Amino acid sequence: MDRRSARLKNAHVGHLELVMGDITEQDVDVVVNAANSSLLGGGGVDGAIHRKGGPDILAACRALRAGHYGRGLKTGQAVATTAGRLAARWVVHTVGPVWSATHDRSELLADCYRNSLHVAAGLGAHTVAFPAISTGIYRWPVESAATVAVATIAETRKQTPDITSVRLVLFDKRAFDAYEVAAAGQ
Repeated sequence: MDRRSARLKNAHVGHLELVMGDITEQDVDVVVNAANSSLLGGGGVDGAIHRKGGPDILAACRALRAGHYGRGLKTGQAVATTAGRLAARWVVHTVGPVWSATHDRSELLADCYRNSLHVAAGLGAHTVAFPAISTGIYRWPVESAATVAVATIAETRKQTPDITSVRLVLFDKRAFDAYEVAAAGQ
């Protein structure tokens, strides 16, 4: 896999790093999980994080379900657990919206990034890695998702100054290129 990365500096957002790679391999304070509402693991990024992180993540998610999130996590919400065996300290789980050609759900996608950064800041995190939320099985067009992600991260970073680095970990060259174009436009 191409490990190319680009650092884009902007006075308003600090450093935004784009990396083509594996979200489960990131050595950061917080890895964001594109979770499903059950919090119990699934496919794609969610399944990969649960598999690599091990049973402690699932146990923490089950405890959340037994407590405040009995009906699951709502779209756009974010909640933290241990990172288990991942290199990160915490996993912040957020549920992305399913793409709809007839309804604009971009504010829900923005909520995923916004709320995840606020949860990470509340934990005292300084470094955060995001996947391309909703661009897998939820079918959000990559170019549109990139625009929402980059703009929301830039805006939210103004409210979360202790987060010094945000990394977008992208799964292929097409996604990397789309996020690179969106970041260059900020």
